[in-house]
Amino acid sequence: MRVNMHDAKTTLSRLVAAVESGEIEEVEIARSGHVVARIVPPRRRAQRRPGYWAGRIRIQPDFDELPDDVAAAFGGEQP
Repeated sequence: MRVNMHDAKTTLSRLVAAVESGEIEEVEIARSGHVVARIVPPRRRAQRRPGYWAGRIRIQPDFDELPDDVAAAFGGEQP
């Protein structure tokens, strides 16, 4: 659905409610016949599960050690 800027300002709450309920998939807001904005529902993100990687990842004991050649390549020095 496309509406002009004036109508969008006048009916913004109704337009957002229509998108939120799924009645309208998206609303394009136009100024002088050119689309300048869209109202769309937010993308759904996957539910996060704390601890999902517990027991699946192992950090090596030398993880924090930086080889001298790598430090030199970045212009740094080994602590």
